[in-house]
Amino acid sequence: MVLIKEYRICMPLTVEEYKIGQLYMIARHSLEQSDDGEGVEVIENKECFDPEHGKGQYTEKRIHLSSRLPYWLQAVCPKVFYVIEKGWNYYPYTVTGKKKYTCSFIPKLHIRILTRFEDNAGTSENCLNLPEETLANRIVDHVDIAFEEPSEKHYKKEEDPKFFKSRITGRGPLVEGWRQTDEPMMCSYKLVEASFEVWGLQTRVEDFIQKCIRDVLLLGHRQAFAWIDEWHGMSIDDVRMYEKDKQTEANDKLRQSLPPALATDKAQETT
Repeated sequence: MVLIKEYRICMPLTVEEYKIGQLYMIARHSLEQSDDGEGVEVIENKECFDPEHGKGQYTEKRIHLSSRLPYWLQAVCPKVFYVIEKGWNYYPYTVTGKKKYTCSFIPKLHIRILTRFEDNAGTSENCLNLPEETLANRIVDHVDIAFEEPSEKHYKKEEDPKFFKSRITGRGPLVEGWRQTDEPMMCSYKLVEASFEVWGLQTRVEDFIQKCIRDVLLLGHRQAFAWIDEWHGMSIDDVRMYEKDKQTEANDKLRQSLPPALATDKAQETT
């Protein structure tokens, strides 16, 4: 059975603001996390079109993970391990892994993420228009960016919403009950489907995948808020230029430490 979780992450922002903040956060976060053959390599980044959702942005990335896997999984993985992520961003609706993520050595690993952003406090019960079967099987998990903390390795006091106050917007610090009292308020609804059809490892791997995704969502959304004074006021053209520059830096940084066979020569396409 596929493990299905719907994460709801509230932010003291509007959906329109988060359109910029998310792009800034992903670009900067990816650069900071790329080192020693680990991190995110952007293969493609270009405009796309969908008959239902209209214009969007397509990205293809290689997520290099080898040393970040738990020891019990490293034992069955090759030394060089990466996941290919394909995403279609029709903001405020996005699809990651429209059919599935693909893995460098595990053909039976399937991950799909559906996302919608709404200006509310996580109160929509089916904003992703899920069928009854999925609704019956999903686990709803509310992620609190203020009162849950990332791992000690990734914790920074200056990125802690309990202490951060925005100089530009005046928002923060976030206090107990902030999701019920603060304005503006938006929510990122993310449905994550993970399946790993290998006997003996299925439950353990599916739980591990969900934990990894939840950890990334917690850290990334905390950073998007804590970095608000750096991206607030940017136009979409500004943040796309920033994104392009950081992707180039991250790719160069990552490829220098990859085996030659994996250092792809494919030029990224950006808009």
